[in-house]
Amino acid sequence: MLEGQRLASIDRRGKQLILRAVSGRAIGIHLGMTGQCLVLRAGEQPRQSDHIHMRWQLVDDSAADHVNAQTPAELLFRDPRRFGELRAFATPAEADVYLARLGPDALHISGEALYDAVHGSSRAIKAALLDQAVLAGVGNIYADEALFAAQIRPSAKARGLSRVRLQALAASIRGTLERAVAAGGSTLRDYLDADGNAGTFLTQHRVYGRGGQPCVVCSGVLRQTQVAQRTTVHCPACQRA
Repeated sequence: MLEGQRLASIDRRGKQLILRAVSGRAIGIHLGMTGQCLVLRAGEQPRQSDHIHMRWQLVDDSAADHVNAQTPAELLFRDPRRFGELRAFATPAEADVYLARLGPDALHISGEALYDAVHGSSRAIKAALLDQAVLAGVGNIYADEALFAAQIRPSAKARGLSRVRLQALAASIRGTLERAVAAGGSTLRDYLDADGNAGTFLTQHRVYGRGGQPCVVCSGVLRQTQVAQRTTVHCPACQRA
C-alpha cells in the first residue's frame, strides 16, 4: 500500500486513522472493536503474534545517505475478531472524501455542533450518538457512560432534548473520552494500546456492563435494555426520559 513511500502525516477523525504519504497516497485504518496498531521497536516481538493482518517496516531515512538508514520499528495491524478494516487511497482527495462522510470529532464536539447534528432526529439519542456520520468516535461503552454523566436516558428522542441538555451531553462526551484516553481505553477482551498494554478505564465504568447492580449515585438498580440493537445500561432514577 505504502511500500517505499515517505510518511508525511497521520490524521484522525473519531475512530479513523489516515496515514498520508508525501506522494499523496494514503492508508485508512479503522480499528473496529478489537483492532490494534502495535508499534515494535528494533528486536521486539509482539506479545500476541496471532491475527496480525498487516506489517509495515518503518525506516528512518533522516541519515544523509540511505546506506546508514536504520530500521527502528515495525507497525502492525492486529485484529482478532476482524471487525476492523484497511483502505487504500490513491490521492489526497480520495482520503478527504472518506473523512467528509464522518461527523464532527467526538473528542472536540461542542454543544452547538451536537445540537445542530441531532436536534431534528426522531431517533433515540444513543442511536444518534453511535452513528459515525453524526458524531465520529463514540462507541457503545462511551455512549452509555456519557449519557449517564449528562443524566439523559439513552432511549430519549434526540429531537426532544433541549439545547441546554445537549450542551451538557457534549461536555460529558468530551470528559468521558478524555478520561478514557488517559486510562488507555477499556480492555474487555482483546484490546491493547500501541505499546501492547491493556486499558484500565474499565475500572471507572459507572453503568456499562453493570446491569442489575447498584447505581453509584443513587444506589438504585441499573437497568439493562436494548437501544439501536446494542446492549444498553442506564439508571431509571438518575437519567430522566
